[in-house]
Amino acid sequence: MTRDPHRPGTTAGQHSSPDSIPPAGGAPEGSGISTDDTTASTEPTAPTAPTGPTASSPEDAGQGGAPAPVVAAPRPVGGLQEPVHFIGIGGAGMSAVARVLLGQGVRVSGSDAAESKGLRALAALGAVVHVGHEAAAVPDRGTVVVSSAIRATNPELQEARRRGLPVIHRSEALAAAMAGQRVVAVAGTHGKTTTTAMITVLLRQAGLAPSFAIGGDVAALGVNAAWAGGDVFVAEADESDGSFLNYDPSIAVVTNAEADHLDHYGTAEAVQEAFRRFAGRVSEDGLLVACADDPGSAALAAAVPTRRRVRTYGYAGTADIRISDTRALGSTTNSVLSFAVDGLDAQQELQLGVPGRHNILNAAAAFTVALELGVDPAVAAAGLSLFSGAARRFEARGEGDGVRVFDDYAHHPTEVHAALTAARTVAGERRVHVLFQPHLFSRTREFAAGFADALSLADTTTVLPVYAAREDPVDDVGGWTITERMIGAEAAYVADPEEALRTVVGRAAEGDLVLTIGAGDVTQYGVRLVGLLRDRAAAAGSGGVSG
Repeated sequence: MTRDPHRPGTTAGQHSSPDSIPPAGGAPEGSGISTDDTTASTEPTAPTAPTGPTASSPEDAGQGGAPAPVVAAPRPVGGLQEPVHFIGIGGAGMSAVARVLLGQGVRVSGSDAAESKGLRALAALGAVVHVGHEAAAVPDRGTVVVSSAIRATNPELQEARRRGLPVIHRSEALAAAMAGQRVVAVAGTHGKTTTTAMITVLLRQAGLAPSFAIGGDVAALGVNAAWAGGDVFVAEADESDGSFLNYDPSIAVVTNAEADHLDHYGTAEAVQEAFRRFAGRVSEDGLLVACADDPGSAALAAAVPTRRRVRTYGYAGTADIRISDTRALGSTTNSVLSFAVDGLDAQQELQLGVPGRHNILNAAAAFTVALELGVDPAVAAAGLSLFSGAARRFEARGEGDGVRVFDDYAHHPTEVHAALTAARTVAGERRVHVLFQPHLFSRTREFAAGFADALSLADTTTVLPVYAAREDPVDDVGGWTITERMIGAEAAYVADPEEALRTVVGRAAEGDLVLTIGAGDVTQYGVRLVGLLRDRAAAAGSGGVSG
C-alpha cells in the first residue's frame, strides 16, 4: 500500500504541547528509548504518563513500592537548562540520551546505584557521575531527567522537586536532543532494537552519518548512541509506557502492534490506540512504514488517512516491499525483495548474517526506510549484509564441550517463538535446550499459555522463577504457571538457579544448542553455562572447545 509518492520534508522536532508530558501510571519497560531503562543498577521507579515515556536492559529492575507520577515543570524556552542531570544514568536508555547530549556539547551529570563499565564510559566523555543516590548529587540548577524506573522516593528526585527544578522523562530529553533533525522513530511490540540498529548500520555504510539512540549495544557500532551532527536521527521509540508519543518523526516504523504492557495500558485496545496516536504524529509530508504481515501493524496502516503516505513490507502479497524466495543455511539467509522505484518494478537480493524470519522482516523495514532516504537499493542491501546483531538478540555467548550457547532478550510469547524458530534453524538436526526466565508477574499471568506454546518448540525447557523487576511478588504466579501448561513436554520449573544450570548442562550433548531467554538477569547465566560445559569436557578428558 503506497500513497502519495512525493519525497518527504526534512525535519521533525520535539513535541512540546502538554500532551507530550507522559501521563502518570505504571512503569513500563523499554530501553533506549525503548526496552527498559531499568537495569539492576538503577534505583527504583518514578514517572510515566498516561501514554507517556521509558528505557532498557534487564528490561527493568524496579525495587518494590508503587511508582508515583512525576509532574514535569515547564521546560525552559529554547531547550533544556544545563546541566542536565540523569537519575539512573547507567541504564541503557538513559545512557543513550546522555551520550547524545554530551556529543552536542551539553553539560551532563548523573548518578546510578552501582559502578559499571557504562558509568565509566560516560565519565570519560565528560559527564560528572556519582555512584549511589543522594540529594547532594543534584546540581543547584538545570534539568533533571528520570526514567520510569525511578521511584518517587528516590532522594535525588525528592530534592529536585523540593527545589522546583524541571523534572522530565528520558523520552522528553531525547525529543529535545532530536529537535531540528529528520527523525526516524522505530516502534513496535517486538523488534525495535534490532530494526533501529539495522537502519543505523545501513545508513552509516551508505555515508549518511546518522545520529542514533538504540536500546542495546550493537557490535558494528560499538555503542548504543552517538551524535553525528548530520540531519538524520534514528531512534528506538518505546511504546511500553506510551513515551513514544513524545516524538514527532519524519519517518515512523511500526514493526508490529501486539498486546503487551497491559500493566500500563489495561487493555489490548488501549495498546492499539497508542500506536494509532503514534502514527498520527508523523509529519504531514512524512512516511509511515508498517509490517503487512502483522495484523496490528497492517490495521494501523489501513487506518491512516489517505492523504498521508504509507509503505508496507513483508511476505504478504499486498506489501509494497515484498519478501520472497527465502533460503536459510545455518545462521544466514538469502531472500528477494520486490518493490517499485519511481514507478518501475525492481528486485534486490538480500543476504543476512543473522538468523530468523523475524530478522528478515526487520531488515525489510530498514530497507524501506533507506529507499525513503534516497539510498540506492544495492547499497542498502550491502549495508544490511554487514549487520551482525544487537546485544542480547540471539547473541552467541560461547561454546563448551561441543555445545553452542546463545542468549536472547525475548520476554513475550511472540518473541520467544521467533527466537526458538531461529534456534531450530541454526541447530539443524541437533537438540535445542532453553533456560527461560519469565519477566514480570503480570505478563506471566497474562501470557502463560502463549509462553507454554512457544517454549514447546524447544526439545527441553527449564524455567526459572519470575524476574519481578518493578513489580511486587504475586503468590499464585510463578515459573510453574508456565510449565504446568506444557503437558507432554520435557519441561521443568526449577526454583534454584544453580540447580537449573546443572539441569541444562546435564541435558545438553555435543552438537546441541542452548538458549537463555528473558529480559531479566538470566543473561548472566549464558557465560556460566559455557564455563560449566567446558568443565565437563575437561573432566571427561575431551579438552572441550574454546570459543
